[in-house]
Amino acid sequence: MPDEVQNDIAAATIVAAPQACSDAFAWCRNVTRRHAKTFYLATRFLPKSQRNPIYAMYALLRTVDDLVDTAEEDIALGKLDRSGLARQMEKWRQKLRACYNGNPGNDPIMIAWHETLKTCDIPIELPLDLMDGVAMDIDFKPFETFDEVYVYCYKVASVVGLMCSEIFGYSDRKALDHAIELGIAMQLTNILRDVGEDVDRNRIYIPLEEVRRFGCSEAQIMQKEIDENFRNLIRFQIDRARSYYQASDQGIPMLEKRSRFAVRLSSLNYNNILRTIEDNGYDVFSRRAYRSFYQKLRTIPTIWFKTYLSK
Repeated sequence: MPDEVQNDIAAATIVAAPQACSDAFAWCRNVTRRHAKTFYLATRFLPKSQRNPIYAMYALLRTVDDLVDTAEEDIALGKLDRSGLARQMEKWRQKLRACYNGNPGNDPIMIAWHETLKTCDIPIELPLDLMDGVAMDIDFKPFETFDEVYVYCYKVASVVGLMCSEIFGYSDRKALDHAIELGIAMQLTNILRDVGEDVDRNRIYIPLEEVRRFGCSEAQIMQKEIDENFRNLIRFQIDRARSYYQASDQGIPMLEKRSRFAVRLSSLNYNNILRTIEDNGYDVFSRRAYRSFYQKLRTIPTIWFKTYLSK
């Protein structure tokens, strides 16, 4: 966890914990704005009644993710052992259970989350699943099959889509299936975007069975070698991610109309990362795919028309 985030949490929970819900939501909004610029841009098109719960959700997820990232570093440096991590994770589970039982304490995240639960039916299993998912990065083992990757993607991303769906509202429960698909699509995009960074951490998230099927090897990826076999492997992964984006689009009309624009904006901007990977010649090692703020803004008119004007 970055020092500034640790300091923010310490100040909020120990020195001057904000008791008012408005202060707690403002704290969560600042966390979101600081650490998730693309996500934050999409939230600005939500009605205020939905923005605050979304900020609470992001702050909760970010803090758990940072907890695991910090623990991973501390374990590598010998500053923390597995039992210490287990105690930290259980402490957060206890805070979450207490929040669901009506006792958020003085933590701004829990105060905001407790207020969110008053209007949004978000089962506790969803944030607990996310905690299990991010913990998978601690004892990382390469995924042999896509089924294993799917479980990981579900726990670290699809559960976020399910929580968002409860905040946004929907007219058909099939929207939840499509929320799962969007989460899978976005996490597959993350995996492709971060191949180079993951190799630097001695990790490969692409299914090894598929690596071999396309005539590649783990050693080739770890050495960051790009040939036609590797390009074909990445093309296949991109096509799969796009198929999930396409399937997830069917769920957007099932959401309450006032939230559709933000979901379309987030989905398209993430989907466009795949195009950037293609434009980079499938070099996912030395050229990190990203979309500039201007590129993201350029998508707004098209999405606005599709959401509000097209039949």
